[in-house]
Amino acid sequence: MRRMASVERTAYPRFKRTISSRELHEAFTPGTAEVAWARGKARSPEHLLALVVLLKSYQKLGYFPDLGEVPELVVGHVRGLLEQDESVSPRHDSVRTAARQRDFIRERIGVVYDMEKAREVAAVAIREAVQTKDNPADLINVALEKLVKARMELPGYSTLDEMASAIRTEANEDFFAAIVSRMDEVDRARLLGLLRVPAGGRSRFDELKRPAKAPTVSRLREHLAHLDRLEAMGATATWLQGVPPGKVEHFAGQAKVLDAAEMSKVGMVKRLALLASLLRMAKVRARDELVTMLCKRMGSITKKAKEDLERIRERHRAESERLIAVLGEVLEAARDAVGFDGESVTVPTSVRKQNAVHAECGKAVLERLEKAGGLAKLSEDHELVSAHHGDNYAPLMRRHFRSHRKVLLDLTETLSMVATSTDDTVLQAVGFCQAMRHRGSQWVPVTYTVAQEDGTEKTKTVSADFASQMWQRILFDKHKPGKINRRHFEVCTLFYLTQELRTGDVAVIGSESYADLHDQLLSWQACEPLVADYCEQAGLPATAPAFTAALKQKLTATAAKVDAGYPDNADLTIDTASGKIVLTPRKGKDRRKSAQDLEAEILRRLPGWSLLDVLARTAYWIRWWRHFGPASGSDPKIRDKLARYVLTVFCYGTNAGPAQVARHMRQKVSVHELSLAGNQHITAEKLNAASADVIDMFIQLDLAHVWGDVGKAGIDGSQYDTWENNMLAESHIRYGGFGGISMRHVSDTYIALFSHFIPCGVWEAVYLFEGLLKNQSEVTVDIVHGDTQGQSLPVFGLAHMLGVELLPRIRNWKDLTFYRPSATMKYQHIDPLFGDPQKDVINWRLIENHWQDLMRVVLSIREGRLSSAALLRRLGNESRRNRIYQAYRELGRVMRTIVLLRFLSEPELRESIQAMTNKVEAFHKFSNWLMFASDVLQDNDPDHQEKTIKFNGLLANCLIFHTAVDITKVANDLIDEGWEVDPVDLATVTPYITSKTRRFGTWHLDMEPPENEAVGRLRMAA
Repeated sequence: MRRMASVERTAYPRFKRTISSRELHEAFTPGTAEVAWARGKARSPEHLLALVVLLKSYQKLGYFPDLGEVPELVVGHVRGLLEQDESVSPRHDSVRTAARQRDFIRERIGVVYDMEKAREVAAVAIREAVQTKDNPADLINVALEKLVKARMELPGYSTLDEMASAIRTEANEDFFAAIVSRMDEVDRARLLGLLRVPAGGRSRFDELKRPAKAPTVSRLREHLAHLDRLEAMGATATWLQGVPPGKVEHFAGQAKVLDAAEMSKVGMVKRLALLASLLRMAKVRARDELVTMLCKRMGSITKKAKEDLERIRERHRAESERLIAVLGEVLEAARDAVGFDGESVTVPTSVRKQNAVHAECGKAVLERLEKAGGLAKLSEDHELVSAHHGDNYAPLMRRHFRSHRKVLLDLTETLSMVATSTDDTVLQAVGFCQAMRHRGSQWVPVTYTVAQEDGTEKTKTVSADFASQMWQRILFDKHKPGKINRRHFEVCTLFYLTQELRTGDVAVIGSESYADLHDQLLSWQACEPLVADYCEQAGLPATAPAFTAALKQKLTATAAKVDAGYPDNADLTIDTASGKIVLTPRKGKDRRKSAQDLEAEILRRLPGWSLLDVLARTAYWIRWWRHFGPASGSDPKIRDKLARYVLTVFCYGTNAGPAQVARHMRQKVSVHELSLAGNQHITAEKLNAASADVIDMFIQLDLAHVWGDVGKAGIDGSQYDTWENNMLAESHIRYGGFGGISMRHVSDTYIALFSHFIPCGVWEAVYLFEGLLKNQSEVTVDIVHGDTQGQSLPVFGLAHMLGVELLPRIRNWKDLTFYRPSATMKYQHIDPLFGDPQKDVINWRLIENHWQDLMRVVLSIREGRLSSAALLRRLGNESRRNRIYQAYRELGRVMRTIVLLRFLSEPELRESIQAMTNKVEAFHKFSNWLMFASDVLQDNDPDHQEKTIKFNGLLANCLIFHTAVDITKVANDLIDEGWEVDPVDLATVTPYITSKTRRFGTWHLDMEPPENEAVGRLRMAA
């Protein structure tokens, strides 16, 4: 029997369990014209009430509910506005009256009532969406969107559910059959063999789900063998041809959460298709992991070489000082010999006397050199010290590379790499290293022959032009023309290969994270129809000339305003003579005593709760758990699902783990039950959706708007310890410790909008916008305060294209370049702030010429073809050839200069940036306090680590919401008692209160519904 998809997981409109005063006023208050219209249609008070209630309900829901389903709160609100007696109830005397009222409303609103047409519109929408989406709730949501746009009355939920299920089943069975039809009997047997479990061992099916471990040499070797085994299992590219990537990913996701025994119970055709999809994703993941391992290994080798250089410098520092002293003695001898008087040398007039002076000088110099150890010894010492003069660590990399050489060269042969531009010199160098890898001699000819597929040989000449002078000095020897140092060239080539993989100048075929960026972008032909609407939404001019002109005008106007306002800027001092610039920090404002008294009284009155109580109560109020369930999208089959999901969020959000929670719950729940819910029913995406529900309820509270601006957010990271044997784990210089970074997007209203877990070595600015783009809540953020890593030029450029105002914390602003609008632009007061007028000038032509590239990127991100993180991962490293990097960097120069000028001239902006930084740091402290069971993430799988951070974020948001409700109640009680509660004072009372929450003691789950609904209305003047 088919299980219906839960209506709660869809956008199908329903009355909420809790309707806030704001929603009641905005959605269910009839206008004057509507009331007058209704009075002209109704014949009795009951009919009038029924007509207005149905009108407002239809406007809210898109269909007509039964009058008995309308909450009494809504009925009472409408009744009061109609000034009717409480005894009046909405009702119809007959079916005919009800039908007539529905027709009145349809005519007034202008909607179409045609169920057959509505089902047709929904079916077409679902058939189109099922090609890329799989979850029944997502398919129903797509149908709802199309029906609303067509201004059609919505069919019943069961109709849409049955339709989505039937179309999804039909489409998926077609996909499964097509996939399996491309396999032969050997392929099928090989895939089914993955599910066999040897005695005392684990199935090879588990190998498909295994994440990479720490990138040591031995594990690199193991992972190469792992990819070889995956490749030998079958031609997944052929099997899955024509299946949309989104469907492949979903099929793989279904397989990933099952074990071998559970997979064996799936129907044969579907089982083979799911295995093929999982195998495909395992290959992609393995390639990504191998490239990441290569980059990490070369990064580690470079780091060790630099450390060696520093140690050599320290060891030779005394020797350098001795050689300098010898040079001083030699100069002294020369001065004495030639009669140097401190200003000039007395030159003899005759050649004989000149020769005598020269001889005397030479003798004196040689005597001093002999006394200092002799010419041979001094030459040797000089060569040793000068060999590591400057920052040339390149010669020292070879000794650390030696142990990695074979496996890293094997890796370059295993992966198929292509250049993303016409410049493929680095890949040609890779081919040269592969051809010469078995040569024993250190110096090899730069010209070599390569066998072609047709049996002929082709002569090639390798170039090292891509390498810097640091490398050139050790790659070539003037005494060995036409030859190159093979050993150093191997290190050099892999050093530059990792750089080009990071920037996207080299792509890996069959990879996801290192795929060709240009293949992921929409074509300009696909972008053109989208440009006007997007630019209107983002507030951008819709043509290249207008876009460039607006930027130029904004930079010019901002600079002129700051220059004109300089005499009144008491914080900024610019000495035009010396060029010295000083920005004097302002002292923070002291908190008012009335605010301190209010906080003390609120804290005294706040009730105490256990964490489990908080989760249970918010689960009833908000129903955030509605998104959880099996990967198939059907309703969960587990008993008491509400209690199970509450315990699961507590289990992982506190980092206690299933075993500890099951033990403390005295066998009321088993380890298996918690693990099943956490692993199979809850994904990172579902946790995002659950948090979005909490956020949406939170922003309906009056207190949220007292605390801050809903459209503003701050982003920063906090380090979490992990076990060392995984790909993410690294030591972090700034945070200390060994593990990964939890990136939190925190609203100015204190609640967390998004959480993400990233490696320590990753540039944190990469994930600055990803949380905002993936945010599923109703919050729209247009001002972002980032960490200092947000100062990057491409990040500023992307922020502008996304319609977001980026205001990061500014560190070392004196080291940042202020770019001029033009070379001729001079300023009376602030000119010393700007860079060289000959080179630090905005290239407006570059921006205008590459406007299409700027738009292609941002539209590709919006349409889901490319993630902002994938883009910034490439743009975080300067590329020699990437025109997209160059365009975003130039745009970023404009936007960062504007922000820097504002930073120096607007003290309120500086205070706002600092205040937001403090809020994000406070949230990290608060969420860490909730993860009390262990300070080390308990799983080595990066996907599980990501989920743990999101579980913790959901737990924190539930407690923030619950605390906000409690503070609202206490504040209302104080107002009723005569307290003068000033919103300015109340804004300083944060929800990050831990003293009233019990983490320890007996864990008891009370699933009785709360006695009262969550109250969000503050009874005070705004």
